[in-house]
Amino acid sequence: MKKTLLLILAAMLLFNTGCAINIYKKSPKDKAQIDALSSELERLKELRDQERQQFEDIKLELEKQLKNQARLDLADRGLVITLADNILFDSGKADIKKEAYPILDKIAGVIKAKAADKNIGIEGHTDNVPITYSGWKSNRELSTARANNVYHYLVDAGGLEPAKLMTIGYGEFKPVASNDTVEGRSQNRRVEIVILPQYPKRAVEELGEKGSVK
Repeated sequence: MKKTLLLILAAMLLFNTGCAINIYKKSPKDKAQIDALSSELERLKELRDQERQQFEDIKLELEKQLKNQARLDLADRGLVITLADNILFDSGKADIKKEAYPILDKIAGVIKAKAADKNIGIEGHTDNVPITYSGWKSNRELSTARANNVYHYLVDAGGLEPAKLMTIGYGEFKPVASNDTVEGRSQNRRVEIVILPQYPKRAVEELGEKGSVK
């Protein structure tokens, strides 16, 4: 009885200090599993910190080479390189403009030098203005064609490993600004090249939850 009361008091104290743990009777096997999970969690956190620094270095190199020709954001989903549609394409078109070749060449060069081990996502986005005069059935088809053409350029001219790249066209369905203004629609028309993390934040969180480690 005394032991039970002590456990209850300990649980109340930990709850009040904001800690969250699972209290249960642990066998030596349970303890070994928890210790192994804790060790793996620490290793994963260390690898994620190293990768975060790698992404910071890549971002700095891209900033130096691109000189404001692209927006660079370091987010949980990776390093996002955002290129406005008018830099890459003519209105309603999916063919890459020749003036954009040097920009894509620089991006490919940095990826080859500093992120050759990473998977790369290429996302096409548009505003919500319906297509009227071009040959595309929808904005989704246009955004997909643009993403695919960037993929082919990065592989064929940039020398990136095709198995590391994937493409998707979202059309108007993932806006970053309001489509009610000219400026907002301009921001939504874009291609995003995303250098994907090998050790995403969610993987660390899931391992922590699995081991009841907060």
